[in-house]
Amino acid sequence: MDLGLKRRRAVVTGASRGIGRAIASALAAEGADVIAAARNAQKLQELALQPGTGTITAHVADMSKEADIQGLAGELGKADILVFNTGGPPFGTAAEITDTAWIGQFEAMFLSAIRLTRLALPGMRARKYGRIMLVVSSGVIQPIPNLALSNALRSGLVGWAKTLASEVAGDGVTVNCLAPGRIATDRIVEFDQARAKREGTTEEQARKASLVTIPAGRYGEADEFAAMAAFLASPKASYMTGGIIRIDGGMIRSV
Repeated sequence: MDLGLKRRRAVVTGASRGIGRAIASALAAEGADVIAAARNAQKLQELALQPGTGTITAHVADMSKEADIQGLAGELGKADILVFNTGGPPFGTAAEITDTAWIGQFEAMFLSAIRLTRLALPGMRARKYGRIMLVVSSGVIQPIPNLALSNALRSGLVGWAKTLASEVAGDGVTVNCLAPGRIATDRIVEFDQARAKREGTTEEQARKASLVTIPAGRYGEADEFAAMAAFLASPKASYMTGGIIRIDGGMIRSV
């Protein structure tokens, strides 16, 4: 299927590894010209060398810094597609997280999405085409134990995105959240290690306990997640907006 992404311009954050890297690669494979933004210059340069129909250009930036986001203003103004993806926050219970941690993660995980969108939206609305995607977490539907920062801040991001979706739909701009379950990335290794430490078991035992909760019986692949993002970026998804799309192997139990 030709998704119609040739020469579309995209900005993908958190693109140096994991889900963000896979999304940048998938968009470029479909012919989009991608600005891959993250903090790790070496990994971004490696990504930029990957062959594809489109191009990948590395841009070193820290999404928790407003100045770095402003440094992307020119690219965001031309972007047809914005994929907001950040690394996961520290583990911790709701009662123990400090003010400092809340404030720091609010800027990195929440306010950065708003700042990026402000820069990208005027051009999208003027061109009558825009795709804004926010990679959130299964925790926005089914809160994850010991991950209060993510559960709270990403849930707030979902509320903001839903509000925005209704405001810009008439301009040809869609806004959707993608909720990953257990996708096989470095972050999931951290999950299993944290669970093992918390429960006094081994990492392998924690992994097996996690797999039991997934009807598909396995962790997902980043490429599987990225395929959904590529579809949502395309003209074929023009009537999908304001949603939370689950890529979780059936892990989330609610309807």
